[in-house]
Amino acid sequence: MMNSAGALLARITQIPGQCGGRPCIRGMRIRVSDILEMLAENVSVAEILADFPDLELADIQACLLFAARRADFPRLTA
Repeated sequence: MMNSAGALLARITQIPGQCGGRPCIRGMRIRVSDILEMLAENVSVAEILADFPDLELADIQACLLFAARRADFPRLTA
């Protein structure tokens, strides 16, 4: 059985030819970067869900987890 992080990350898809191959949510043409930018611009989760009726709260959580995992890289030191 997939853990909750794995289940969330499974919501993020990358399909060649769709949105330039950028990460999207569940195969829809809603890019992870668009959701992250809205959150950064202080758009509330409730507003995002109202604007995108096909989205679920777990999709937004998946975007945040995806970004966190992408940002978690070791710092190279000399």
